[in-house]
Amino acid sequence: MKQIYLASALLGLLVSIGAGGLIAFSVTKSSQIKDRSSKSSDLVDLKEPEFQLSNRMVWISGGDFWMGDDKDSYDDAKPIHKVHVDGFWMDQYTVTNAEFAEFVEQTGYVTVAERKLNPEEYPNVPTEMLQPGAVVFIPPTKKVEGSSGNTVWWKWVKGASWRHPDGPQSDLRGKEKYPVVQVAYEDAKAYADWKGARLPTEAEWEYAARGGLERKIYPWGDDLKPQGKYMANTWQGEFPEQNTSEDGFAGLAPVGSFPPNNYGLYDMVGNVWQWTSDWYRADYYQSLAKQKIVSNPQGPEESYDPLEPEVKKKVQRGGSFLCSEDQCGLYRVGSRGKGDIMSGSPQLGFRLVHDDATMAKADGKTLSQ
Repeated sequence: MKQIYLASALLGLLVSIGAGGLIAFSVTKSSQIKDRSSKSSDLVDLKEPEFQLSNRMVWISGGDFWMGDDKDSYDDAKPIHKVHVDGFWMDQYTVTNAEFAEFVEQTGYVTVAERKLNPEEYPNVPTEMLQPGAVVFIPPTKKVEGSSGNTVWWKWVKGASWRHPDGPQSDLRGKEKYPVVQVAYEDAKAYADWKGARLPTEAEWEYAARGGLERKIYPWGDDLKPQGKYMANTWQGEFPEQNTSEDGFAGLAPVGSFPPNNYGLYDMVGNVWQWTSDWYRADYYQSLAKQKIVSNPQGPEESYDPLEPEVKKKVQRGGSFLCSEDQCGLYRVGSRGKGDIMSGSPQLGFRLVHDDATMAKADGKTLSQ
C-alpha cells in the first residue's frame, strides 16, 4: 500500500509539519473557519502593476563555519562541528505568491494539497478526507490546558492550498509579496527545477543564514531584540491563544519586512520555515562530528526520525511566525526542524540556490532571476 503513513496522518495521528517536533491535527469543515478575506476566488490576478518585487540572488562566497546549536533541548543539533561549503547563489527572499503563481500559470502544475487521493491507495481514509486539502492553524478562543495537545490549533481543512492557505474562505488578494506556503517538498522541488535552480542543503542554508557571524544564536547576533527592536516575524504573547503582534505582524509578513543579515538575505529566521534538500536524521550530526572538517555535506542517505520512523522527512530551517520563546523557539540559526515530505503547512515556504560561480565577479553582486 502506497504511503500508508500519509493515510495515518490524515486520520489524525501524529505527523510533523515543520515545527521541529510532533503535532497532531483533526478535520475541520471549511464553514467553521473565520473568513479572513472579502471574497474567495481560485483565480486571483497576482500581476498587479504595483507589484515590483523581483526575487534576486546574492553570491555567497564559500568558507568554513561551526554548524549546529548546543542548547540543552536541541539534541539533534549537537554536537557543533566544523563544515566547509563552496560558494553559491541564494535567493534574497523566500519565494513569493506572485512568483509561484507564474510557475503554475506557465506549467499547469498542481500541488500536492490540490490533488485528490486515490481511495485504492488509502482504503482506511474517510471519503471526505480524500478530497484536496491541507493543515491550517486555527487559534483557540480560550486558554489551552497543557494536556489538551496541539490538535486544538491544527486542523485539516478541505480546500486549503497555496491559493487558499487558511482554507477556502481565504485567498491571495493583496498578498503578492507574501511567501508562498502550503507547499510540500515535491512542490518546492518542482518549482526549483522549473527555475533551473535547486533547494539549499542544510549546511548551505545555515552558512548563509549566519551571514559570517560565528557561533551566534541569530543571524544578527545573540540578542533576540537588539536595542529593543524585533529582527524577525515571530510569536509574542501566550501561544496559541494570543499573539500580541509586538513585531508588527499577527500572521505572515511580506518578504523583506525585517532587516537583512550581513549577506543581504532577508527572513532567514521567522516568518516561514524553509525546506532544505537534506533528509532528516536525528543522529546525523554525531556522525559528522567524527571528522575534523566536513566538506559540502549533502545530508544522510535516508530519513530516520526515531519518533516516527515510517515517515520520510526533510530538514526544515528557520522557524516561523508561529514560534515563540516558550513554544518551538526554533528561530535560532543553528536549530533544526523536520517535516513530512508529503505535507505543506501555512508556516512553511522555501528559497532557492544556484551553483553557477561564473556569474560571480564580486561578493555581494546580485543576479536577477
